[in-house]
Amino acid sequence: MPELTFPQDTTTSLKEVNNFGSIATEVPEKRRAKNLAKDLKTRLFSILSNSNSQHPSINFVPNMSANLNLSISLTLEEAMEWSKSLDVLLADPCGLAAFRAFLKSEFSEENIDFWLVCEDYKKTKSSAKLESKAQHIYTEFIKSDAPKQVNIDGNTRDLVSKSILRPTPACFEVAQRIIFSLMETDSYPRFLKSDAYLNLINKARGSNNNR
Repeated sequence: MPELTFPQDTTTSLKEVNNFGSIATEVPEKRRAKNLAKDLKTRLFSILSNSNSQHPSINFVPNMSANLNLSISLTLEEAMEWSKSLDVLLADPCGLAAFRAFLKSEFSEENIDFWLVCEDYKKTKSSAKLESKAQHIYTEFIKSDAPKQVNIDGNTRDLVSKSILRPTPACFEVAQRIIFSLMETDSYPRFLKSDAYLNLINKARGSNNNR
Protein backbone atom coordinates (compact mmCIF):
# COMPACT_ATOMS: atom_id res chain seq x y z
CA MET A 1 0.00 0.00 0.00
CA PRO A 2 1.55 3.37 -0.99
CA GLU A 3 2.29 5.66 1.92
CA LEU A 4 -0.06 8.62 2.28
CA THR A 5 1.57 12.02 1.82
CA PHE A 6 0.42 15.50 2.86
CA PRO A 7 1.61 19.04 2.07
CA GLN A 8 4.48 20.36 4.14
CA ASP A 9 2.21 22.66 6.18
CA THR A 10 -0.05 19.79 7.27
CA THR A 11 -0.98 19.97 10.93
CA THR A 12 0.64 17.76 13.53
CA SER A 13 -2.56 15.85 14.11
CA LEU A 14 -2.77 14.82 10.45
CA LYS A 15 0.84 13.67 10.50
CA GLU A 16 0.09 11.56 13.53
CA VAL A 17 -2.85 9.96 11.76
CA ASN A 18 -0.64 9.20 8.77
CA ASN A 19 2.05 7.63 10.96
CA PHE A 20 -0.53 5.57 12.79
CA GLY A 21 -1.90 4.27 9.49
CA SER A 22 1.58 3.25 8.33
CA ILE A 23 2.26 1.35 11.54
CA ALA A 24 -1.17 -0.30 11.49
CA THR A 25 -0.65 -1.68 7.97
CA GLU A 26 3.00 -2.68 8.40
CA VAL A 27 2.41 -5.86 10.41
CA PRO A 28 -0.27 -7.44 8.15
CA GLU A 29 1.78 -6.45 5.08
CA LYS A 30 4.84 -8.19 6.52
CA ARG A 31 2.77 -11.26 7.27
CA ARG A 32 1.37 -11.25 3.75
CA ALA A 33 4.86 -10.96 2.26
CA LYS A 34 6.16 -13.89 4.30
CA ASN A 35 3.14 -16.07 3.53
CA LEU A 36 3.30 -15.38 -0.20
CA ALA A 37 7.01 -16.11 -0.29
CA LYS A 38 6.62 -19.41 1.58
CA ASP A 39 3.73 -20.29 -0.72
CA LEU A 40 6.09 -20.15 -3.70
CA LYS A 41 7.56 -23.60 -3.12
CA THR A 42 4.29 -25.17 -1.99
CA ARG A 43 2.35 -24.08 -5.06
CA LEU A 44 5.13 -25.09 -7.45
CA PHE A 45 5.55 -28.51 -5.88
CA SER A 46 1.83 -29.26 -5.64
CA ILE A 47 1.31 -29.05 -9.41
CA LEU A 48 3.73 -31.96 -9.88
CA SER A 49 1.73 -34.08 -7.43
CA ASN A 50 -1.35 -33.85 -9.64
CA SER A 51 -1.23 -37.13 -11.53
CA ASN A 52 -4.29 -36.10 -13.59
CA SER A 53 -2.30 -33.38 -15.31
CA GLN A 54 -0.61 -34.62 -18.46
CA HIS A 55 1.38 -31.48 -19.09
CA PRO A 56 1.64 -29.37 -15.95
CA SER A 57 2.44 -25.71 -16.33
CA ILE A 58 4.91 -23.91 -14.11
CA ASN A 59 3.92 -20.49 -15.41
CA PHE A 60 1.61 -19.75 -12.47
CA VAL A 61 4.49 -19.32 -10.03
CA PRO A 62 4.06 -15.75 -8.77
CA ASN A 63 6.34 -12.90 -9.66
CA MET A 64 6.76 -11.68 -6.10
CA SER A 65 8.12 -8.26 -6.96
CA ALA A 66 4.97 -7.54 -8.96
CA ASN A 67 2.70 -8.45 -6.04
CA LEU A 68 4.31 -6.64 -3.12
CA ASN A 69 7.36 -4.80 -1.90
CA LEU A 70 9.66 -7.51 -0.54
CA SER A 71 11.68 -4.96 1.44
CA ILE A 72 8.69 -4.58 3.77
CA SER A 73 9.37 -8.03 5.22
CA LEU A 74 13.17 -7.86 5.27
CA THR A 75 15.68 -6.76 7.83
CA LEU A 76 19.06 -5.53 6.66
CA GLU A 77 20.68 -8.61 8.20
CA GLU A 78 18.39 -10.95 6.27
CA ALA A 79 19.00 -9.18 2.99
CA MET A 80 22.78 -9.18 3.53
CA GLU A 81 22.73 -12.92 4.29
CA TRP A 82 21.70 -13.58 0.69
CA SER A 83 25.14 -12.49 -0.50
CA LYS A 84 26.88 -15.32 1.37
CA SER A 85 26.02 -18.04 -1.12
CA LEU A 86 23.35 -19.21 -3.52
CA ASP A 87 22.45 -21.95 -1.04
CA VAL A 88 21.69 -19.36 1.64
CA LEU A 89 19.65 -17.28 -0.80
CA LEU A 90 17.50 -20.22 -1.91
CA ALA A 91 16.92 -21.37 1.67
CA ASP A 92 15.13 -18.10 2.44
CA PRO A 93 11.60 -18.02 0.93
CA CYS A 94 11.84 -14.26 0.29
CA GLY A 95 15.32 -14.71 -1.19
CA LEU A 96 14.01 -17.45 -3.45
CA ALA A 97 11.11 -15.25 -4.56
CA ALA A 98 13.38 -12.26 -5.24
CA PHE A 99 15.87 -14.39 -7.16
CA ARG A 100 13.14 -15.96 -9.29
CA ALA A 101 11.69 -12.53 -10.05
CA PHE A 102 15.18 -11.48 -11.19
CA LEU A 103 15.57 -14.58 -13.38
CA LYS A 104 12.13 -13.94 -14.84
CA SER A 105 13.26 -10.45 -15.81
CA GLU A 106 16.13 -12.12 -17.67
CA PHE A 107 13.85 -14.72 -19.26
CA SER A 108 15.68 -17.58 -17.54
CA GLU A 109 13.29 -18.59 -14.75
CA GLU A 110 13.25 -22.14 -16.12
CA ASN A 111 16.54 -22.72 -14.28
CA ILE A 112 15.19 -22.02 -10.80
CA ASP A 113 11.89 -23.77 -11.61
CA PHE A 114 13.80 -26.90 -12.66
CA TRP A 115 15.97 -26.78 -9.55
CA LEU A 116 12.87 -26.47 -7.36
CA VAL A 117 10.99 -29.37 -8.91
CA CYS A 118 14.11 -31.51 -8.62
CA GLU A 119 14.29 -30.70 -4.90
CA ASP A 120 10.70 -31.86 -4.56
CA TYR A 121 11.28 -34.94 -6.72
CA LYS A 122 14.15 -36.19 -4.55
CA LYS A 123 11.86 -36.19 -1.50
CA THR A 124 9.14 -38.28 -3.14
CA LYS A 125 8.56 -41.64 -1.44
CA SER A 126 5.79 -43.20 -3.54
CA SER A 127 7.03 -45.18 -6.56
CA ALA A 128 3.91 -44.27 -8.54
CA LYS A 129 4.36 -40.55 -7.84
CA LEU A 130 8.07 -40.81 -8.59
CA GLU A 131 7.31 -42.16 -12.06
CA SER A 132 4.61 -39.57 -12.71
CA LYS A 133 6.79 -36.67 -11.57
CA ALA A 134 9.78 -37.93 -13.57
CA GLN A 135 7.69 -37.89 -16.74
CA HIS A 136 6.34 -34.42 -15.96
CA ILE A 137 9.81 -32.98 -15.31
CA TYR A 138 11.24 -34.60 -18.42
CA THR A 139 8.40 -33.27 -20.60
CA GLU A 140 8.52 -29.78 -19.11
CA PHE A 141 12.28 -29.21 -18.84
CA ILE A 142 14.46 -31.89 -20.48
CA LYS A 143 13.18 -33.21 -23.80
CA SER A 144 14.26 -31.47 -26.98
CA ASP A 145 10.94 -29.67 -27.48
CA ALA A 146 10.27 -28.98 -23.78
CA PRO A 147 8.45 -25.65 -23.23
CA LYS A 148 10.92 -24.68 -20.48
CA GLN A 149 13.98 -26.55 -21.72
CA VAL A 150 17.05 -26.08 -19.52
CA ASN A 151 20.56 -25.70 -20.85
CA ILE A 152 22.28 -29.05 -20.34
CA ASP A 153 24.62 -30.96 -22.63
CA GLY A 154 23.45 -33.74 -24.93
CA ASN A 155 25.07 -36.52 -22.91
CA THR A 156 23.25 -35.44 -19.75
CA ARG A 157 19.98 -35.14 -21.66
CA ASP A 158 20.41 -38.69 -22.97
CA LEU A 159 21.32 -39.92 -19.48
CA VAL A 160 18.12 -38.48 -18.04
CA SER A 161 15.96 -39.87 -20.84
CA LYS A 162 17.28 -43.36 -20.09
CA SER A 163 17.18 -43.09 -16.31
CA ILE A 164 13.49 -42.11 -16.17
CA LEU A 165 12.58 -45.47 -17.72
CA ARG A 166 13.22 -46.84 -14.24
CA PRO A 167 12.96 -43.72 -12.13
CA THR A 168 14.89 -43.31 -8.90
CA PRO A 169 15.28 -40.22 -6.68
CA ALA A 170 18.66 -39.62 -8.39
CA CYS A 171 17.30 -39.40 -11.96
CA PHE A 172 17.84 -35.66 -12.30
CA GLU A 173 20.79 -35.28 -9.94
CA VAL A 174 23.44 -34.61 -12.61
CA ALA A 175 21.20 -32.20 -14.54
CA GLN A 176 20.24 -30.38 -11.34
CA ARG A 177 23.91 -29.92 -10.40
CA ILE A 178 24.65 -28.48 -13.83
CA ILE A 179 21.80 -25.96 -13.58
CA PHE A 180 22.72 -25.01 -10.01
CA SER A 181 26.32 -24.42 -11.10
CA LEU A 182 25.09 -22.32 -14.02
CA MET A 183 23.00 -20.15 -11.70
CA GLU A 184 25.81 -19.96 -9.13
CA THR A 185 28.45 -18.75 -11.57
CA ASP A 186 26.28 -16.66 -13.88
CA SER A 187 22.86 -15.50 -12.64
CA TYR A 188 23.64 -15.26 -8.92
CA PRO A 189 26.57 -12.80 -9.24
CA ARG A 190 24.44 -10.64 -11.56
CA PHE A 191 21.58 -10.73 -9.07
CA LEU A 192 23.85 -9.44 -6.29
CA LYS A 193 24.85 -6.52 -8.54
CA SER A 194 21.34 -5.86 -9.83
CA ASP A 195 19.28 -2.77 -9.08
CA ALA A 196 16.58 -5.05 -7.67
CA TYR A 197 18.85 -6.45 -4.94
CA LEU A 198 20.67 -3.20 -4.22
CA ASN A 199 17.35 -1.40 -3.85
CA LEU A 200 16.20 -4.02 -1.36
CA ILE A 201 19.41 -3.53 0.63
CA ASN A 202 19.02 0.26 0.62
CA LYS A 203 15.37 0.11 1.67
CA ALA A 204 16.13 -2.40 4.42
CA ARG A 205 19.02 -0.18 5.58
CA GLY A 206 16.71 2.83 5.60
CA SER A 207 14.08 0.96 7.61
CA ASN A 208 16.78 -0.16 10.04
CA ASN A 209 17.99 3.42 10.53
CA ASN A 210 14.46 4.64 11.18
CA ARG A 211 13.90 2.27 14.10
